Amino acid sequence: MATKHLDFFERYLSVWVLACMGLGLALGTLAPDLTATLAALEFGEGSQVNVIIAVLIWLMIYPMMLKIDFGGIRGVFVRPKGLIVTLVVNWLVKPFSMALLGWFFITTLFGDALGWIDPETARNYVAGLIILAAAPCTAMVFVWSYLTDGDGPYTLAQVAINDLIMVFAFAPIVMLLVGVTGVHIPSTVLVVSVVVFIVIPLTAGYLSRVALLRSKGAEWFESRFLPRFRPVTIVALLTTLVLIFAFQAENILSNWTAVILLAIPILIQVYFNSGLTYGLMRAFRVPHNVATPGSLIGASNFFELAVAVAITLFGPTSPAALATVVGVLVEVPVMLSVCRVCVSTRGWYQERVPAAS
Repeated sequence: MATKHLDFFERYLSVWVLACMGLGLALGTLAPDLTATLAALEFGEGSQVNVIIAVLIWLMIYPMMLKIDFGGIRGVFVRPKGLIVTLVVNWLVKPFSMALLGWFFITTLFGDALGWIDPETARNYVAGLIILAAAPCTAMVFVWSYLTDGDGPYTLAQVAINDLIMVFAFAPIVMLLVGVTGVHIPSTVLVVSVVVFIVIPLTAGYLSRVALLRSKGAEWFESRFLPRFRPVTIVALLTTLVLIFAFQAENILSNWTAVILLAIPILIQVYFNSGLTYGLMRAFRVPHNVATPGSLIGASNFFELAVAVAITLFGPTSPAALATVVGVLVEVPVMLSVCRVCVSTRGWYQERVPAAS
């Protein structure tokens, strides 16, 4: 099989992420007043929805939604097994397994048993972990799918259906699981977050796609319009990372042990869910090019949304926001390792599941 040729951004993805983390920490440390001013920019007094983060997330999600042909989702149901496995892991396993891992490691082991984390902080850390796990990955899935030779249309459909489910399921799951930890979440704020960070860009992307395809045609849309958003999406992603780490600079630098402790359940959750999805796909004889993006969607998180929601609910310097930021630290290098495993085990996988024709 030919080696995948990544573009300049994708080839050095880990470098860009690390550079943005460093730049964000430097900004938050060396320019605290500027950082505080940026963090205080909200949609109305007391809304806690940061204007800059919201706009950047729109700029990441909107181009992705432009690519998705919701009419093509029907074709996925011809091969429903891969989709069913993905959705079961994403919505019935992933958030609940993270809640369990957070309770065991953060609250029970590191908190009650070892006394490293006080109870109130532990509850807020677990709340952040739950928010992280309740938001399935979207934009970055296309990079992971490409690296593993995933089925592109199927990946698009999986992401589209996840986004639609997220509109209705994200808030109830977060409220249920976070409520169990004893942390109160204002339902109105959470619903506003879902509308701002999911519904608006999703709807705008869908309506724009329909209107432009009708007025300009598919050839112009695919070859001229969509490519214009490639640099916009990349800049928005990198800028989001800079701001996330700037807002959390003091938390990260003063609580570096907490960063290590929080990474433990996140790492376990990523490998557990990706392995579970991959194994189930093989057991149900799903083609490898469907199984790999499915397992990557099941393992990764929509960290931009999770951080934005945690900041909205708890504030930019809260323990919950820090927990979601640790997810950013873990996400890229760990997902690249999952990609390598998927590619290197293709032969083993196809001993049971022949390659798709």
